[in-house]
Formats: sequence, structure tokens, C-alpha cells
Amino acid sequence: MCGITGFVQWSGDLTQNSQTLVKMTETLTPRGPDAYGTWISGPCAFGHRRLSVIDPENGAQPMLVYDDEDLYTIVYNGELYNAAELKRELLKRGHHFRTNCDTEVLLVSYMEWGPACIDKFNGIFAFAIWDSVREQVFMARDRLGVKPFFYSQTGGLLVFGSEPKALLQHPKVESVVDAEGLAEIFIIGPARTPGQGVYRDIKELRAGHAMIFSRKGLNIYSYWKLDSHQHEEDTETTAAQLRELLQDTLERQLVSDVPVCTLLSGGLDSSALTALAVQYYNRTGQGRMDTYSVDYVGNDKHFKSHAFQPGADAPWIRRMALELGTNHHYIEFDTPELIESLSNSTLTRDLPGMADVDGSLYLFCREIKKGATVAVSGEAADEIFGGYPWFHREEMLNSGTFPWAVASEMRASLLSPEIREWTRPLEYLADRYDEAVREVPKLRGENGKQAQMRIMSYLNITRFMPTLLDRKDRMSMGVGLEVRVPYCDHRLVQYVWNIPWEMKMTGGREKGILRKALEGVLPDDVLYRKKSPYPKTHNPDFLAAVKKQILDILDDPTSPILPLVNQEKIREIAVSPEASSNLPWFGQLMSGPQLFAYLAQVNNWLKTYHISIK
Repeated sequence: MCGITGFVQWSGDLTQNSQTLVKMTETLTPRGPDAYGTWISGPCAFGHRRLSVIDPENGAQPMLVYDDEDLYTIVYNGELYNAAELKRELLKRGHHFRTNCDTEVLLVSYMEWGPACIDKFNGIFAFAIWDSVREQVFMARDRLGVKPFFYSQTGGLLVFGSEPKALLQHPKVESVVDAEGLAEIFIIGPARTPGQGVYRDIKELRAGHAMIFSRKGLNIYSYWKLDSHQHEEDTETTAAQLRELLQDTLERQLVSDVPVCTLLSGGLDSSALTALAVQYYNRTGQGRMDTYSVDYVGNDKHFKSHAFQPGADAPWIRRMALELGTNHHYIEFDTPELIESLSNSTLTRDLPGMADVDGSLYLFCREIKKGATVAVSGEAADEIFGGYPWFHREEMLNSGTFPWAVASEMRASLLSPEIREWTRPLEYLADRYDEAVREVPKLRGENGKQAQMRIMSYLNITRFMPTLLDRKDRMSMGVGLEVRVPYCDHRLVQYVWNIPWEMKMTGGREKGILRKALEGVLPDDVLYRKKSPYPKTHNPDFLAAVKKQILDILDDPTSPILPLVNQEKIREIAVSPEASSNLPWFGQLMSGPQLFAYLAQVNNWLKTYHISIK
């Protein structure tokens, strides 16, 4: 994986802005620690940081390919998992290749098929291509939005990059946040509305979208979306098809010229990928698979089971590591490290995020990077197969809002009266929810429970899953680790989308059809284990530390968050034992401690990024 950035400007001499390009590119060094490149020609300035995974000796970017006098230039972040097939087809069509890297395959695909090339790609990607023939830049993002792409456009100038920090180095992009951006932070966050960059001048190219920037202006369009149709196959056939798809997807994603590992939590999703990966490694003679897990000092003493986190992972991790014979690495963090990580993870994301859930992943990936460059993760299976509690609890299904954000009244009460009146957070949330529901590709004749679950699935795939994919991308790439997410293969997602809810619940269990597909791959006790989310710390020292942190911020008259929040309401929550420890307000993992940590992240972000509120 890599970091990409650049700008396109139809007037002026861009060579005078070379230092701006250098600064923009340098901000992405953690994403691509292995190589650096910039290119300025005509209206284009492209920058690239490379993390070498395939063909490390070649594939430097920006990559230039000439077709007679015509020039095509690319900066690209991602992996094409069907590069070998595409290359064979392009060779038959008379093209020649200088490297073995997928970057060249992607660029030559564009030369052959133009913008329609993206329909042929299986992978995760964000890229920009300068086309001298058409005098345009073609940009696209993968179908599920695994790889990020931010942009800012003003008249004849387009600035883009993998992360907001790169764009903010350009003098025409300011760190200003308006009422809509504040609503995103305080009522939607740490999620984001698709396309929202939070910063007033920055937007995000939505998943499954492409755009063309020419002298005529900017044209953005959707090239892929979920398609609703009747599922014709029976349960046995569906399970077999799922297993075949998952195995094919995983084996494509194990291809690498650098060490690969898997993240193993002992749950269904990661255990399945690890088991299939071990089978593949054994079959191809690639040796012993490395696996990694994360836990926290004191969790063995402090963990308490509840509806969203029914059991500890540690015994199941040991069970699967022994069962599969992996070379397992146990990573553990203590409270001081988690507190320190709150600042690092905010800088890595360029926004306040999932508090210690972000920070611990950042630390986890940093440790993994010492032994591997590529990791395989079970991210997204719950959104696709319906694993979260809100798929199964009537009060959450019928909440009339995003089920991971049901504490909206409490969150709105944290704002100062002036900011609440300006941002109108509850109205903003309702509008964003209504927009999402209107987007759902409905199936003719479908109603009742099945229609309700189609809406719920769509909300999860397009609104909640991107939050976790953002987190996974930023925290991993922040330390130069590439994480691959096989459950996000678009073929798999599209297939599962149309499986009837009753079949998804085969055996009366959440993700029942996935469990059936994996029979014989996993031991039964693991296969039918109750879902448990990504682990977080349960140490009371963490609550004490973040509570002190936010109270210190409130006591400091220079804290930039003070005019934005209802200080007395936050203090009230802090002194309430029940509210401060058990106050679910976002998703499964974010309760009282994460609320204090999130507010501290907001303050740190406002201060560090010199945010202007306008």
C-alpha cells in the first residue's frame, strides 16, 4: 500500500509549487516508508510514498508509460487481486510490461479500456491517472471504500490525497470547520457521512465512485452499487458458494513478496480466515503462518460479560493457535500506553476517532510491523452477514436512527446552547438517516421483515462499515502495515446482499449461513461461539485517567473545545459513577471512558490542527 497526493491546475506554472508538492507528499511518509517520488508536468503535480509489497525492485511511482507520443501517468494506493488475469489479457491485446507490479497493470488497463477499466478490477484501490490524450485526470476508489481518497476543488484547481493532512499542506485548503462539520463530529462521529471530509474545504470520494477532472470541470459518478434481486439457490448451494468465494478471495489476498500474517481473535471471522490461510500455506509449502492477537494488562481480572461483549477472547485465541499450529504472537498493552496513543491516533486519522479502540489498533499494528508487512483481518463480516446485536434486538431495529448511535439526545446535550442552535444536531442526524434509507436498492415485492433487514444491512455496509475501514486503514498505514480485508471482496458482498434474512440466520444463529459454510474448517465450539467484538481495556485505571484528562481540559480556560460544549453536563457525567463507567453512546465498544477520551481527542484536534470554526 502507499500514500498518494497531488494537485491539478489548468493555469499557471506548477513548477513554482514544487515545494508544496514535496510537503504534501512528506505528510504521507508513514503510509509509504520504502520509497518517494514526485512528478510535475503541464497541469499536473503528483506525489507518492511507497510501501513495497509486490515487485519491490520495480514499480516506482509516479509511474509513466508512453504510447508513442501519448503519456499516461499514475499514482496509486492499493492492490489488484486479479492483476495476473488482467495482465494475460492485455498481453494478448499487444501490450508490453516492464515490471511485475500491479501498478503497471492498472495503468495499461486504463490505456486499453479507458475509464471502463475499473469494472474489470478486483481489489482495493484509490488512484489518479493523467491522460495526455484526453487532457484529463481520471480518479477512482474501490467499490467498498477500503482505500481512502480525499479531494478539494475550487474552480480550475483540484487537490487530492490519501489523507486530509496532505491536502491541508496546500495553501488553498484551509483547516476550517463549519456547522455541518461540527455536526459530523458531535452527533455522527466517530462515523462520517459518505462523502463528508468534515473540513469545510475537503470532501471524500465515495466508495464505488470515480471522477474525471478536465478543463470543463469536475464530473463525479457512481460505477458500482449493490444490486437487489431474488436469491434463487437453496441453503446447501449457498453455503458451498460462500465457502468457494471466501477461499478464492483469501488466496488471492495471500499473494505477496513480503511476510504475511493474520490477525487472530479466536472468533468466527478471524479464525476462519486463519484456518483457510493455514490450509493454503500447507498446500503450497509456504511454511508456518504467523498470527497476532491483542489484549490489555488487567483484563483477566477486570473483564465483565455484557450483551455487546459476552466473553473474553484469550482462551479462544490459545485454542485456535494450538489447533492450527500457528506461530502466535501475544501483544499486550497497559493503560499509560493507551492514554499516549489517543494523541497519536488523532494525528494519524486527522480527526477525533474511536478513542482507545483506535489507539490500541495503532499500537497493535506497530508491533505487528516488526515481523510482517502484510496482515489479513476479519473486518466487515458482521456488517455483511448481520452479526451485530442491533440486527437482532427489536428496540434497535425500530429505533428510527442509526442503531449504533441511539444515544443522540445525550450527545446533543453535550453541546453548548449556541453551538446546538447553530448545528441543529438532531435534525442533522435525522436528515442523514433519511438520506441513507432512501438510497437502499429495494427489491420489488419485498416487505415486512425481509425489507427491514435489507435496510439494516444497507445502513451497516454503507454507514458503519466505512468507520471501521477508515480506522483499519489509518491505524495500520500510520505504521506502514498493509491490512487486507477479504470479507470486503465485492463479489462476496454482492452475493451475500441478496441472501434472504432467514437463510442468513440458518440454525437460528447470527451469521448462521457463514457458520454453515465453514463446517469442517473450524472446530464446532469455535464455529458456534457467540460473537465478541474487538477487545478493549476494562481496567478502571483507564477510566480514571481519561476522566482526569477531560476535567483538566475543562479547567483550562485556553482549551479550544470550551465554547463548543456544555461544560456542566460533562462534569455531571464525570461525577456519576454509573454514567461515567457505563454510558453506551456509539457502537458496541464506546461507553463512558471512550466518551471522555473522544472529547479529549476533539480538543487535541482543534488545538493541533489550528481549526477555525466558521
